[in-house]
Amino acid sequence: IISKSSQISSGSPARYQLRPKIKEFSTLTRRTVGERNLKKVNKTILLVGETGTGKSTLINTLVNYAMGVEFDDDIWFEIVEEEERSQTESQTSDVIVYEIFDFKENTLPYSLTIIDTPGYGDTRGIELDVIVSQRLFDLFSSEEGVHEVSAVGLVLKASENRLSDRLMYIFDSVVSLFGKNLENNIVALITHSNGIMPENVLEALEAAKIKCARDEENQPLHFLFDNCQNKKRTDKNEAALRNPWEITKREMGQFINFLEKCAPQKLVTTVDVLNSRIRLTACIQNLEQRIELIELKHTEIKQTQEALKKHEQEMEKNEKFTAEVDEVYKDKEPIKGGKWGIWFLEGATCCTVCEETCHYPCTTAPSPNRCKIMERDHCVVCTNRCPVSAHVKQNWRFVNKTRKIQKTLTDVKEKYEKNKSQSDSKCLLENLEKEMRELTAEKTQWLEEAYRHVVRLDQIALNVDSVSTHVHLDFLIEKMKERRDTEKKQKLEEIKGRHHEEGVINSVAAGLCSDH
Repeated sequence: IISKSSQISSGSPARYQLRPKIKEFSTLTRRTVGERNLKKVNKTILLVGETGTGKSTLINTLVNYAMGVEFDDDIWFEIVEEEERSQTESQTSDVIVYEIFDFKENTLPYSLTIIDTPGYGDTRGIELDVIVSQRLFDLFSSEEGVHEVSAVGLVLKASENRLSDRLMYIFDSVVSLFGKNLENNIVALITHSNGIMPENVLEALEAAKIKCARDEENQPLHFLFDNCQNKKRTDKNEAALRNPWEITKREMGQFINFLEKCAPQKLVTTVDVLNSRIRLTACIQNLEQRIELIELKHTEIKQTQEALKKHEQEMEKNEKFTAEVDEVYKDKEPIKGGKWGIWFLEGATCCTVCEETCHYPCTTAPSPNRCKIMERDHCVVCTNRCPVSAHVKQNWRFVNKTRKIQKTLTDVKEKYEKNKSQSDSKCLLENLEKEMRELTAEKTQWLEEAYRHVVRLDQIALNVDSVSTHVHLDFLIEKMKERRDTEKKQKLEEIKGRHHEEGVINSVAAGLCSDH
């Protein structure tokens, strides 16, 4: 192993950087150490936590344990590179998969896959966390990706005495990704621990109602780890450093035993959750645009109606009249997008037939046919469910705009009168009223569709109430209130308030957006 590593520093312990095989697939990176033994069972751990909790050190600890490194070996291997551990420069949205395969002196009865998810709770805002969720979707749904998980580790500092709004947001965001079948696979991995029972952390987890595995005493299942394994040793501190090493080794053994007994969970439901969440968000964003368009059209029609009533006498005398109205039209608005090859990786998937933005930001698909909103070669979001061929992935999106124009009677007739031989205001007004009713019916239909998305998500998700959907729940609740649909409004409010007191998620969302 040493011969295949690069020395970082000499001394006690001597630190070595492992040189894993690196492979990039889709939007993800895989780093492999060792040779895979197909006869050996593999266990997969997904780690999430706030920056600064010691997640990278925990990954390195898992690797050293897997390789059978002991305190007296006076050596320490690292798989997470220094630059990746920077808290300021390298907080990317990349999901990195570490694979630890068979070693001659290993202490594991199975090989290990560790999924690192940087980015949650980053000060750059919610948008980045949405990208991380989409990266995970890519990992779980890709043929080369991960299709089952043995454990989800919530990484916490032992010094935590309450779960901050930011940390609550991180856990909500992650837990909301998974299906209900994963609840008993979620555990707390507590870092910077001195081995004493972390009562404050456990109380915080209980108060936050985090859904996770439980021990015999019905406490959140947790494991304790110190973070000073690679700390430089001297004659004065060697004895003091041996004790935390042994604590970590003991707890690591218990965690490994948990993994061995814990049945891995297939991610079919999780992929369904992620797919539903992406489509839900895209559907409601598109729906909001359509409803905005309807309301703008309503305004234009009302202005036209008022003008017709006001100039009714002039119309009867065939005299010309003009009226100023706010005409609705579609425009293309430039957006910031990053190029990936010849495609825009972070752009918008738009329908050129419906002139609608179907998915924005679209961060993982290089082209429309790879976008998650496509099913059986058709879009599930745009009004006419158009085929993939009608869509583009570009660095612009469609937006609704209005412009003031002068309308004449001829203009009104051409736009609203089906029978051009009719010219009286009564027929025109009837047609305007008919269009208003049709638009209202469309609005109702789209609201019902979005409502069904939310209910479906609530049925399969471990936690539907995350920041990524919370703002859309508020939007739907308001629209159901306007419709006086008490039953659906109450159902949405129940989903919104199921896990936390009202206002908690809104406050952290506002804080994160402010940071961004």
